[in-house]
Amino acid sequence: MAKKNRSAPTKGLRGSKVGLALSLGSSALAVIRASKQVRRAKGSHDKLNTADAVAGMLPLITSAALILRQLRGRRQENPEAA
Repeated sequence: MAKKNRSAPTKGLRGSKVGLALSLGSSALAVIRASKQVRRAKGSHDKLNTADAVAGMLPLITSAALILRQLRGRRQENPEAA
């Protein structure tokens, strides 16, 4: 089985500027939802629920950061279109 080249440009809607913006928006909404879950867990003083909510937020934040990096890379590659 051949390995995927992760540095290759993405194709389709996800690779377009609009697709990246939609992905960023959905990631931002997921982070907001997860932060509300963290607040509720802290309010109940349940350490295990709080830890679970925080751990669930980490991949969402990472995903948003990766999407931002892709958008910035596109802006640097094509500065006149930004």
